[in-house]
Amino acid sequence: MTKPPELEADINRLYYAEHWRVGTIATQLGIHADVVRRVVGLDQERATAPMARPRRVDAYRDFIDMTLRQYPRLRSTRLHDMLAERGYDGSVRTLREYVALVRPTARRDVPLRLETLPGEQAQVDWAYVGKYPVPGGQRGLWAFVLVLSHSRAMWAELVFDMTVASVCRSLVRAAAVFGGVTRQWLFDNPRTIVLERHGAAVRFHPTLLELCGAFRVQPRLCAVARPQQKGRVERAIRYLRDRFFAGRTIRGIADGNEQLERFFAEVAHVRPHPRRPEHSVAEVFAADEKPRLLALPDPLPAIGSVTPIDVDRSGFVHLDTNLYSVPSTYAERTLTLVADDHTLRLLDGEAEVARHPRSWGRHQVCELAAHRDEIIQKRRAAADLKGRDRLRVLIPGIDTLVERWVIAGRNTGTVVARTVRLLDLYGPDVLAAATADVIARGLSDPAALDAVCEKRRKGRALPIPLEVKLPEHITDRDVVPHDLESYDDA
Repeated sequence: MTKPPELEADINRLYYAEHWRVGTIATQLGIHADVVRRVVGLDQERATAPMARPRRVDAYRDFIDMTLRQYPRLRSTRLHDMLAERGYDGSVRTLREYVALVRPTARRDVPLRLETLPGEQAQVDWAYVGKYPVPGGQRGLWAFVLVLSHSRAMWAELVFDMTVASVCRSLVRAAAVFGGVTRQWLFDNPRTIVLERHGAAVRFHPTLLELCGAFRVQPRLCAVARPQQKGRVERAIRYLRDRFFAGRTIRGIADGNEQLERFFAEVAHVRPHPRRPEHSVAEVFAADEKPRLLALPDPLPAIGSVTPIDVDRSGFVHLDTNLYSVPSTYAERTLTLVADDHTLRLLDGEAEVARHPRSWGRHQVCELAAHRDEIIQKRRAAADLKGRDRLRVLIPGIDTLVERWVIAGRNTGTVVARTVRLLDLYGPDVLAAATADVIARGLSDPAALDAVCEKRRKGRALPIPLEVKLPEHITDRDVVPHDLESYDDA
């Protein structure tokens, strides 16, 4: 749109004669700044001039372009350090402005849309659910998710553990639910799955490889930073977040897994198949995919992890911040740990030493009553060991009497101490004879031993040393003499 000649004359006069700025002219005349630039010819000047002034970076353009072609993601700050070594004394800001113009743009890969064959592939991933309160603290709660690529049938379970043993347990359970396995398992790149990777060279975890060998399944990995290669399980996780986890209360792993099972049967597998909407996911799985799954081995691989574990000096093993007791005879030894997400077993060779329910709390002490009683009994035995050894040397058959006390539920420490006092009071001969008499009569009451000792002492007319404290059954009292003539009347 052309402007009146008098307006253009005013613009040229104010700009070239009065040296007003473009913004000032536009404000005073009530026009747009682009009109002022067009009238005075500034827009043509900008278009034709390649650069307003020479820059220090111009001398290094070839080096910058060559370096960026070789390393397209190299940062401007590192490039500035390289140029400074070659004599560049300009600012990083100037360099950034130039790099922004010439940096090669990364070409995005065009995804190849593929449809897997029935029974060919299952995709595996984990979804973070949140923090869950447990005894002693909190644990992260995760959902293991497996999706059959062709039918979109899915299976999931809630887990606290993301170790390779937990992965194998979940894979075995998923295979049992589907009644077979696909020919491939597609994973991401977590350290529980792949120990080391350099390009196409991959070193899988040996425990996972052992399970794959048992199922005759090929493990595969997605390319690094390419989550779209496992898009089916990614969409399944998003579906679970929106349709299952949203607004739902989970009161524990068992409760959550029961709700998941009902959700799959009533909602997830009843939905239309994304490629064949006239059929449900369950129908496509039953008709197309399940007949082409690989048969399961018989029996299924064991789902418990087997590892050696050391027992500390107090008779406990340490696992996942928790303590589990074993018999004290195995203290400071190495046992075999067989653990799953429900039960923990400790073996000495093939013999089971202890069994505990698996605790998912933090810093919990899981101790069996029998193990504690054994330690307490040993401590009592240590306290009275000196007195028992003395009796064993001087009194034949005392071990038989001690066994009877144990069977009768007596406190052996107290009874042994009481017997040692009888030894000091009556001497070894009387106590030995009394012990043999009590054993022969089949008695186990400590009071019977006291009574027999006193009876034998009277029969042998042995004096009682007054410096020795009398046993409890003998009362200290004064004897009142009476008239002996009454015996003649009898």
